[in-house]
Amino acid sequence: MTVDTLRFATAGSVDDGKSTLVGRLMHDSKSVLADQLEAVEHASRTRGKDTPDLALLTDGLRAEREQGITIDVAHRYFATPRRRFILADTPGHVQYTRNMVTGASTAELAVVLVDARAGVVEQTRRHAAVAALLRVPHVVLAVNKMDLVDHDETVFGRVAEEFGAYAASLGVPEITAVPISALHGDNVVTASPNMPWYGGPTVLGHLESVDVDHDPRREVARFPVQYVIPAAPEEPSGRGCAGQVASGVLRVGQPVTVLPSGRRSTIAGLDVLGRSVDLVRAPQSVTVRLTDDPDVSRGDMIVPEDASVTPTRNLTATVCHLHDTPLEPGSRVLLKHTTRTVRAVVEEIPSRLALDDLSQHPAPGHLAANDIGRVVLRLSEPLPVDLYADSRRTGSFLLIAPDDGTTVTAGMVC
Repeated sequence: MTVDTLRFATAGSVDDGKSTLVGRLMHDSKSVLADQLEAVEHASRTRGKDTPDLALLTDGLRAEREQGITIDVAHRYFATPRRRFILADTPGHVQYTRNMVTGASTAELAVVLVDARAGVVEQTRRHAAVAALLRVPHVVLAVNKMDLVDHDETVFGRVAEEFGAYAASLGVPEITAVPISALHGDNVVTASPNMPWYGGPTVLGHLESVDVDHDPRREVARFPVQYVIPAAPEEPSGRGCAGQVASGVLRVGQPVTVLPSGRRSTIAGLDVLGRSVDLVRAPQSVTVRLTDDPDVSRGDMIVPEDASVTPTRNLTATVCHLHDTPLEPGSRVLLKHTTRTVRAVVEEIPSRLALDDLSQHPAPGHLAANDIGRVVLRLSEPLPVDLYADSRRTGSFLLIAPDDGTTVTAGMVC
């Protein structure tokens, strides 16, 4: 059986139990090393707790451990016999909305936690809105702390119904609700005897079985050139274009176009780890050799001739501003798209998004840290960008401060 990889993110309000859930997943799935567990037990005793605080498995920063909260995106890796996992435990505070955006930007599934006692709150709606905005295809609603509401089915049903209606109105395609107690492990890895009325999967069971379509043949091929390998003396016409296939499939003999120049060519050869192959697919790192040895540079993009895209110098995008310095009309930035970086200027900020209900506030004047809004950009050079709805990889970009190289904004082409 092929073991694939699932990238997922956790989100929820402060103290909803995100880190405890992740720690429970890792502990009960036997993914915690002995020395890690020993360190957690020691830290728990230092804080006056009789049992290990599994949240400390993900709250790795000293400031987080001292405060008992998550303030950064903690990435962890674990595996079961059925699947490998890359998880991002994102913070719950409103001021760290940008951290959820970065943590969920590559996720295929988001786990949104809700305290059964509090139900759906503003931050819950905000996280659902971010998941919808980033087009995360699967969302799990984990209704936590069911032990504190006597494992009441009515409470779970009410929370699941309210969240489901809101998420569906945002266009979230799939929602799975699970009643859990992360502290005691109910319905996290093993089914809970305390909630016999629930017949659905555990959180881990759903993570292991959710259908994540990794078939790159359904995507349009895109190959950003990262490095041009000079031709060897014995093969003067054999320059290679090295990089990672961003999406889709490339084949030997396939007619292609080099963007933004528009030069046409044909794939003469494909090399993976020094071995010639007939076909490559995302996300393989490969070397592409073209017939006629056209002029290709770092930052160019090789695309199928029949699925090309018109490079543009004008972009309209939804962005999440990440920096404390506001983004304003007239701001001059660098725009990094795949392997190419160009100068750009913010021409207009038409609106700012209210994340609780996705309404648009027109003409905000600027975007502050954690704000999400619509911007219009003018580029110094044309870029072959896709819509984010069509490709999360080639439809996204970063804005960078030109003076010190700081990443200030994450964008999605719309």
